[in-house]
Amino acid sequence: MSRRSGILEFAVLGLLREAPMHGYELRKRLNTSLGIFRAFSYGTLYPCLKTLVANGWLIEEPGSAPEDALAASLSGRRAKIVYRLTAEGKEHFEELLSHTGPDSWEDEHFAARFAFFGQTEREVRMRVLEGRRSRLEERLEKMRASLARTRERLDDYTLELQRHGMESVEREVRWLNELIESERAGRDQRRSGPESPAGPAEQHNTSGETGGLPRHGGSTRPDPSDDTTK
Repeated sequence: MSRRSGILEFAVLGLLREAPMHGYELRKRLNTSLGIFRAFSYGTLYPCLKTLVANGWLIEEPGSAPEDALAASLSGRRAKIVYRLTAEGKEHFEELLSHTGPDSWEDEHFAARFAFFGQTEREVRMRVLEGRRSRLEERLEKMRASLARTRERLDDYTLELQRHGMESVEREVRWLNELIESERAGRDQRRSGPESPAGPAEQHNTSGETGGLPRHGGSTRPDPSDDTTK
């Protein structure tokens, strides 16, 4: 299985853990909620769904709305198929959530993992965030070394592009530092006992733990388009 298809399967399982959906709803959520899937077709989604059904992680059910079934019957079209996560599929997704190997630190996979941090245990979130930060710090060191070697041979525009790429990575490292500090603060607060009041930046997730996203005016997720180093 390719890395790209693996990320798609992970995202589909995560979305269906929230609620059953038909293919159109899934594609819309993947496009709007997970920016890494802005451009993909039903020709990519449906083979993925069929694979997940064959593995026993999803089941197909007819759409439940009576008007949909009637309209499909009158027009000769098939009623919409709703995809539901099975118990085995939920268990498999939870296993994927607990994985913290190097692939979870890569650009697209990290974005998908972060989108489901609300369903991820705190210690796993910490390992993924710290792994991602380490990976970007290594990337940044290589970029600086490369720029130092080639600076004199670059024209102004190429040099500016290199600087822009470095600034994008530096910005994400700062963002990761804020997230890691917030997670640590939430963990320390949790250990201090119930008499310690919860801070305003904390929020509950489905694992029953509190998380500490930093309070910003906008989204805390980095725009993938900012990182020109992919």
